[in-house]
Amino acid sequence: MDKNILLTQLEQEIAVCTKCALCKTAIHPVPGEGNINADIVFVGEAPGATEDATGRPFVGRAGKLLEELLIALKMERKDVWIGNIIKHRPPKNRDPLPEELAACEVYLTRQLSAINPRLIVTLGRFSMNYFYPEGKISRDHGNLIKVKDYYVFPVYHPAAALRNGKMFEALKKDFLKIPSVIEEINEENSRKLKEQIINN
Repeated sequence: MDKNILLTQLEQEIAVCTKCALCKTAIHPVPGEGNINADIVFVGEAPGATEDATGRPFVGRAGKLLEELLIALKMERKDVWIGNIIKHRPPKNRDPLPEELAACEVYLTRQLSAINPRLIVTLGRFSMNYFYPEGKISRDHGNLIKVKDYYVFPVYHPAAALRNGKMFEALKKDFLKIPSVIEEINEENSRKLKEQIINN
């Protein structure tokens, strides 16, 4: 199926989802948005108040910082895809509950399968642990991790960076690594392709 149709169908499913109680307290679902052919996707934890009000991911203060960091890479929002694991805002921005994560994970799994990005940049520990449960954000941020079919690059969440100067500096430094990380992935994929050709 065409990925545009598939992702539109997923948005429609998310819009009427009642798999967990978050749909009762949220204003809008926030399915994610951006370039469905992007090499890079950014995955956060859950929508905040501004996201809940608009139905769009990362449009509050953390989103503005994310956009500034993209500009530093000579990129814009339209060049990437941005989403969250959880599609409805948890009340008072509390941490998502295990049953909420379990209810929502099928959506992100299907979105990523359709987009098939070269790199997933996880924003914060919840997002990192979704892909890499044994990970520790203070240790693993800024390091490329191969998880099943994906390359994952954990960074601090922009919201946390706005509250902590050290995290802010680490986030900026990690972001500037992204072009070289993509290059590393391309080289690895090229090497694997050559090996397949030789072996066949």
